[in-house]
Amino acid sequence: MSARTLMIQGTASHVGKSVLVTALCRLFLRRGLRVAPFKAQNMSNNSFVTPEGKEIGRAQAVQAAACRLDPRADFNPVLIKPEGERRAQLVVHGQVAGPLMASDFGRIRREHFKAVQESFARLSKEFDLVILEGAGSPAEINLREQDIVNMRMAKEAKAPVVLVGDIDRGGVLAALVGTLTLLQPDERGHVKGFLINKFRGDPDVLAPGLRMVEDLTTLPCLGVLPLWGDLRVPQEDSLGWDRVATVASRCADLLTIAVADVPAISNFTDFEALLQEPDVQIVRLWGETDQPLDALIFPGTKNTAQALHFIKTRGLDRLAKRMVREGGTVVGICGGYQILGTQIRDPRGIESPERELEGIGLLDVVTSFARKKVLIHVVGSHRESGCPIEGYQVHMGRTRTGTDVLPLLDVQKPDHSMKWAEGASSEDGRVFGTYVHGLFDAPAFRRSFLNRLRARRGWDPLEIQTERSLDQILDDWADFVARHVDLPAIEAIVEKGL
Repeated sequence: MSARTLMIQGTASHVGKSVLVTALCRLFLRRGLRVAPFKAQNMSNNSFVTPEGKEIGRAQAVQAAACRLDPRADFNPVLIKPEGERRAQLVVHGQVAGPLMASDFGRIRREHFKAVQESFARLSKEFDLVILEGAGSPAEINLREQDIVNMRMAKEAKAPVVLVGDIDRGGVLAALVGTLTLLQPDERGHVKGFLINKFRGDPDVLAPGLRMVEDLTTLPCLGVLPLWGDLRVPQEDSLGWDRVATVASRCADLLTIAVADVPAISNFTDFEALLQEPDVQIVRLWGETDQPLDALIFPGTKNTAQALHFIKTRGLDRLAKRMVREGGTVVGICGGYQILGTQIRDPRGIESPERELEGIGLLDVVTSFARKKVLIHVVGSHRESGCPIEGYQVHMGRTRTGTDVLPLLDVQKPDHSMKWAEGASSEDGRVFGTYVHGLFDAPAFRRSFLNRLRARRGWDPLEIQTERSLDQILDDWADFVARHVDLPAIEAIVEKGL
């Protein structure tokens, strides 16, 4: 028997589709159903590695956690990782399937929609309910023929659709009506209701507008979700620089950590845990600054060569070297680790036509790009402090360390089948780089890192904070959504189907 389906589509990108799917996955799981998430095609540089060594969008990994499942490639069969404005890396069923140019975006539908159908069919046989997520807006009529993630997928899955709009950006009522107007009649037949997300203000003021939209579309409003504020909901493009700009000081002794906003930034969820610490503020950095910084982080990037040019053009290399001279700390994660080295070689033109580039030179390491991507989970410890760490690696580069650096980590595969020294650190530990994403998610390591920065300031160390587990956070989020949506009406939509 095929699974029942429900699909969340949006009037635009970033309206909250991913987190709503996450909440609904947990809510229907609580009702005793076997639930799976599904996003046919994702475009994001925030990726995650499955236990089988496949790459999917991070949002689908979080949605899997909401279903209390291990992430798998079938949850996100097509992943597009932008490398620039017109070029991306295409990942299909968790493996690199070559470059993708904007001029040939239709290749995904022509060559890989079958892979999407196969993934959905497997999930449909295994689960009671599959909750699908769209991408961007289904009303992008210029992309309709190439679409595999919105209405084409709704038809494939015979899925009723709930349309979500973000009121925080303004114009949500027009966006809802306009989206439905631009859909084809058979596409409109899939839409069974709408939701308003990120509302702040007096609900009575909004009510007349909602009634008018209901009259114009003959669809019910299924809920109005307030802006969720401090709820720690993992999001697809989380850390979002808007959150960085508004983080409030919770501690008199506040460390300032800068993250370089390099082109094609990837996996900046690596730094989300730092935002939760009471003594940390994160600032977005475009170029050289005189602002006092305790640490500078070069994040991952999908285009290391472009990011390196950006760093040198904006003087961030000078800033990093000055910080090191003055006793500051500089960190590189993945592509940022490669940038901290002396040289980057790409003889096959895998990421860039530039075959050899000079790095910043703060670490004695050399990186060469290979055709096969490394996708692996690791566990281990920070060599200097002994703090346990856990994370995953996603990279095309192979980095060779020289004699003037020390290993940063001791890691192994979770099944203990292979052990090795990972990353590189200066002898004083103030410059280090690693391929391990999720390093700062480890509470003991994170606090050790921050207390070292505090010691340089002459401040007392802080204790490790008690943290809620991801499972508890997802329960809180599901409870929040349940309070503000008409869950019985949504259940009825699932039960009735199309």
